[in-house]
Amino acid sequence: MTELVPLRRNRDFVLYQSGGLLSTFGSGISGIAYPLLTLSLTHSAAKTGYVGAIEFAPLVLVSVPAGVAADRFDRRLLMIASDVVGATALGLLAVAVLTGRAEFWMIALVAFVDMSAAVVYRSGSSGAMKAVVPQPQLADASSVTMARMSTVRLVAPPLGGALFGLSRGLPFVVDSVSYLFSTASLLLMRTPFQEERVPGARTPFREGLAYFWSIPFLRTTVGMVAASNLVAVGAPIAVIILAHREGLSSAAIGGFIAVQGVMLLAGSAVSPLLRRIFPMRLILLSEFWMALVYVAFLVYPSVYVLAACAALHAFWFPNTDSAINAYSYALIPDRLLGRAMAASNTLRAASAPLGPLLAGLLLAHTTPQIAIAVLAAPVVVAAALGTVSPALRDLPSLAEASPAAAG
Repeated sequence: MTELVPLRRNRDFVLYQSGGLLSTFGSGISGIAYPLLTLSLTHSAAKTGYVGAIEFAPLVLVSVPAGVAADRFDRRLLMIASDVVGATALGLLAVAVLTGRAEFWMIALVAFVDMSAAVVYRSGSSGAMKAVVPQPQLADASSVTMARMSTVRLVAPPLGGALFGLSRGLPFVVDSVSYLFSTASLLLMRTPFQEERVPGARTPFREGLAYFWSIPFLRTTVGMVAASNLVAVGAPIAVIILAHREGLSSAAIGGFIAVQGVMLLAGSAVSPLLRRIFPMRLILLSEFWMALVYVAFLVYPSVYVLAACAALHAFWFPNTDSAINAYSYALIPDRLLGRAMAASNTLRAASAPLGPLLAGLLLAHTTPQIAIAVLAAPVVVAAALGTVSPALRDLPSLAEASPAAAG
């Protein structure tokens, strides 16, 4: 058996993660700036929710064509093109903000284009990860990716808030420049991002969707994650809106979101240990049952309590996500990976635009307790259904998982 090279010595993996870290860092900085800019210009919780919904809409609308493209075209070039589009859109918004010409529709449009570029990039990144990382290391590699994202969530929001306080356009300038680092890392990587394809071969999306839907584990977890996305995406928007109502500074609001980054980072750090101690089924269910923590906010409706609840819930995201991603990579053959993951991402993200939309509308027209209860209740239902599901109860070990075993 060939000895596995540690991930830290895997050149292409390190390049992939390094470029992704800097690009994700820029996205984290602009991510906090979108709602802050909307609130500053419109003073409307509902419009802030609209921008959040529009920002996440590409996860549903663009994932399918992006997945087909990832299986049909060169994934590396696709990812580079998405970097260029994202950098251009953010640069134009930065100019509009810095010159005092920014309007609500511009924020919504750039948020949509920026996320669309990110979706296209991600459609190729699944193949990139599988290409540069051996299967036995996929779970650890997914944990590293989650740790990268958690580090960004820790540092980027308060920095983004502070930059926004200095100049409203500055966060978008930083994010635009950060795309250059992602492009450079992709150009330096040597490993092909996909197996050889038959020239002119068609790659119908329905083939990837049919394969994805034929796997009970993927069917079950996609519905559970869709439910969880309501509160995972909606709660941070609620924190930002409520904190803004209380007159907190943009840096302080960024600090609230950074607390979630602390917990995400902690969850990523202990994820490998938890996989050695607990069965995968328990790890997969942890995120969903933890939604019960929002009961504390229903009892004591303070923005500080809500931020703490969201942070405690976030601790379990890396554990569940790394497990689901690792099984997905193992169960899906490479020729279908882009389309099957696009199907997964589309279905999982179907509820993501509803999170900020509901948060904004409910906070504008009802009480904060009702808003959070509506967002969290479906997650608890998903936890109960997942607990009794045979698809999770009969999981094979990750080492035994394969497309053949799935079929």
